[in-house]
Amino acid sequence: MPSSLIRRGIWMIGAAGFVIALVVAALPLIASTRIVRDRIAWEMSAWSGFRVAIEGSPRIEVWPTFRAILTDVTLSQWTDTEAPPVVEAERVEVDLSAMAALRGDVVFSTARLVRPTIRVQRTPTGLFLPAIPTGGRITRSIDAARGLVNANPAKPDLDKLPADTFGTVEFRDGRMVASIAGKDVEILSSLTGQANWAAMNSNATLSATGIWRGESVALDVGSAKPLVLFAGGTAPLTLSFKAPPATFSFDGTASMSENVYFDGQAKFSAPSLRRVLEWSQAGVAPGAAIGSVSISSKITATGGRVKFDNTAIALDNNPGMGVLDLSFGEAQPVISGTLAFDTLDLRSFLSAFTPLAPAGGAGPGEIDTSFADRINLDLRLSAAHATAGPIQLADVAATAQVKDGLSVFDISDASAFGGNIQSSLRFDRKPEGTQVEIRLLASDIDGGAFGTAAGMTRLVPVGTGTVSVILKGPGRTWDSIFDNADGSVSATFGPGALSKLNLPAFLKHTEQGGFFALDDVSDGTLPIDGAEIKATISKGVARIDKAEANSAKYKIWLSGIASYAGRGLALSGGIIQPEQAATQTNGQQGPNQSSFFVGGTWSTPFISPISRGVSGE
Repeated sequence: MPSSLIRRGIWMIGAAGFVIALVVAALPLIASTRIVRDRIAWEMSAWSGFRVAIEGSPRIEVWPTFRAILTDVTLSQWTDTEAPPVVEAERVEVDLSAMAALRGDVVFSTARLVRPTIRVQRTPTGLFLPAIPTGGRITRSIDAARGLVNANPAKPDLDKLPADTFGTVEFRDGRMVASIAGKDVEILSSLTGQANWAAMNSNATLSATGIWRGESVALDVGSAKPLVLFAGGTAPLTLSFKAPPATFSFDGTASMSENVYFDGQAKFSAPSLRRVLEWSQAGVAPGAAIGSVSISSKITATGGRVKFDNTAIALDNNPGMGVLDLSFGEAQPVISGTLAFDTLDLRSFLSAFTPLAPAGGAGPGEIDTSFADRINLDLRLSAAHATAGPIQLADVAATAQVKDGLSVFDISDASAFGGNIQSSLRFDRKPEGTQVEIRLLASDIDGGAFGTAAGMTRLVPVGTGTVSVILKGPGRTWDSIFDNADGSVSATFGPGALSKLNLPAFLKHTEQGGFFALDDVSDGTLPIDGAEIKATISKGVARIDKAEANSAKYKIWLSGIASYAGRGLALSGGIIQPEQAATQTNGQQGPNQSSFFVGGTWSTPFISPISRGVSGE
């Protein structure tokens, strides 16, 4: 090759390199003179639909990317010049096209908002959202898509959607504020994430993290047809929300029209439902402890109503299936439906209405019925197996109803203690205080098993019987119910035995005189033909009207009072022979009757003989 051609090629390469270097070196000068602050502000306004103001002078950087750095940037509504800006950012970094800059144009693919403040407003649905712009390319694209949706709602012509390119918007260390009672209140802090939307007719995603009410939250949203979605049409939608108190996800289709519509698979889980209610500021007392909950369901939502089909639900790891319906048409949300469980912890379920045990295991449990003022509930429940503390139940059919300050939980049918039980727990919130009513009817049950579950081990009739309990009282705390309850208790038992009673030893002690502890004569069992108990309860004090047990040789009776507060006993009793029973009534003396007084407490009763008339031999 001739040397002249080589020299000419070297000169051409060098000239090209010089031109390139000159262009690169001139870019900041060109940008600073042609891409002026107003030009960038105009382009941002054209996209966003807000009035954009840039207080600081733009600074142009060439390496590693060609970009403009803007300071003190605000986006405000065009129609309300007195309102505070919708968005304020300490700094905005805009990635620019170098070739477009040389032509005098502003073309950017990425904008980064550093420490932005986004002003939001509470919508009628309770959500906090920023103001909607009145114009801009995005708004015009949505309007164009809305026309296509209105022309053919079922199948809009997607080929006619606007195809303007957009890009990526990133944000770092931002926050959301809202004006509440005339003051700016921070709703969300440490807001970081990005929105990716390559073109108006392409898919879009949003990922964001932040701190809401003291908890770290993460949100991911995506749609293959975002423009159709914003225009009120039906489009695919995926959503994922994660936070320590709860997680939620949705995958299906949605419509953001006036009649909001969702159809897809939804999942929700929370390690503690009570924590979720506290975190969401639902106004439920923090002392109660509701356990874990998880729900997976096919949902259909439209017209203020959400239907949950094929719902898999787990309460404190007790799985169940059913159908639920959530309606927002009344003053409070209404939840109704049917749920079936294989196993169910009734205490965990009931804790949604009120704490069934003292918070933290110490002190009286405050009864919180505020839940009944915030939601209406009508559920039908069934469980093959259920537990209520130490009580084991089977084939349970129950209902839970909450409405207008009234909470009711009924077990209409269940097998327990070898028989059948029915029970009702009712909380009625009134201006003068919460009134509580407890009812229990246990039929054909094993008295020994029932007594053990109720914590009664002395003088319990062991045999088949029926027990009825009705209690009513004020419900500030659980103890106050029983301290001040009115009602009645009755029980009848057939042939069986009285537990922990050595009757010969009892009679021997009464013959000897002097008081003695009931524990001293508890090493035996007395066969009986039957037993009957009737008591009236007034202000937490039980007056025993009748308590009799009949055996082949003796009749034992008791009467008197027993108080819940202090667990005190003041009872009189007697042991008579059957042939004397027809001529003697409770409290009367006869030649073949041993009378005694029962004092002390429920846990440590003692016996003091009054007369000695029956031999234990």
